[in-house]
Amino acid sequence: MSTTRAALTDEDIRTLVKGATADERAVAAHKLCRTIERATLTDEERERAHDILRVMCRDAADLVRRAVAVTLKTSPAVPRDVALRLARDIESVSLPMLSFSPAFTDEDLAEIVRLGGPVRQVAIAKRPQLSQAVTEVIAEVGSERAVEAACANDNADFGEKTLQKVIDRFEQSERVLAAVAYRNVLPPAVTEKLIDLVGDQVLDHLVTAHALSPDTALQIAMGAKERATIDLVDQAGRTSDVKAFVAHLNKHQRLTASLLLRALAHGHMTFFEWGIAELAGVPHHRTWLMIHDAGPLGLRAIYERAGLPARLLPAFRAGVDTFHTIELDGGARDRERFQEHMLQRFLTQAQTVCREDVDYLLDKVDRITGDARRSARTVQSA
Repeated sequence: MSTTRAALTDEDIRTLVKGATADERAVAAHKLCRTIERATLTDEERERAHDILRVMCRDAADLVRRAVAVTLKTSPAVPRDVALRLARDIESVSLPMLSFSPAFTDEDLAEIVRLGGPVRQVAIAKRPQLSQAVTEVIAEVGSERAVEAACANDNADFGEKTLQKVIDRFEQSERVLAAVAYRNVLPPAVTEKLIDLVGDQVLDHLVTAHALSPDTALQIAMGAKERATIDLVDQAGRTSDVKAFVAHLNKHQRLTASLLLRALAHGHMTFFEWGIAELAGVPHHRTWLMIHDAGPLGLRAIYERAGLPARLLPAFRAGVDTFHTIELDGGARDRERFQEHMLQRFLTQAQTVCREDVDYLLDKVDRITGDARRSARTVQSA
């Protein structure tokens, strides 16, 4: 091990094997592990280094074994057999490895989840990356704390069926349900399953942060769900299938001029286009041309065909014109700034909007401005 010996002396190795005290051997172990991690080794030197690691992880003193685990917890230099031996050790030795080591396969982690107990399960649940193969096992046999930790870990990959299994197992656990609800991305079916199970605060987060199906959004907006209301404009900007969403709204007579006006003022142009196309019975691509590319008469023609009130046409025209004059610049808070400018310009130009819609739009401006100020304070205090 010529490269390794450049930083590690024969005395270090003798101390590692025959040191009088655990403290001395632990210091030597730490030094050797740092050398192995940093040095460029030949295949022969790497095998000798692995043999030394195997000696260290059999040391009678847990202080020595812990020195190995902590120093090499994120290192790819640890052979799999050494990592597995340390994983079966006492918790002070095993947890650093289980939390970070890349030496384990998905099969290794799944087996440890099944047999290792709650503390080890939690360590695995918090790893920087977790595959669906591992989260499936955590969902199936993991303790409540482990399942909560995995669901709160947005780097843990959960399939839709696995999240459904989590909800079925822990439908009485507020902690687990909240962890699922606050994931960055949720399938709509999971979101809707949670609605009937969570408390008011988590429910508010669900309806404001995740897209719902048109039917569920309408049920909540119309009061079928007693504990929450929903802003259909926000859902319009969040839905992935705009065509189906506007068709559902129209079927239930909720695709109104007021909703389209509010959505347009909020910058949801795609929803506005599909809404007009739905009401007018005209394909979306033709509707798009008439709104954006056909001069001043195009919008009027498609608007009248949609059967919308003539008195609101100037307000809709102001919204479309304002949309064309504002561009996304790609900067931080790009979408929020765009919506704030859109709302402010719209309010100064549209003179025919009813008082209820004006109040709604003003409330939106206040909310966006307030969120921006809170974000700025958070950044300054960080």
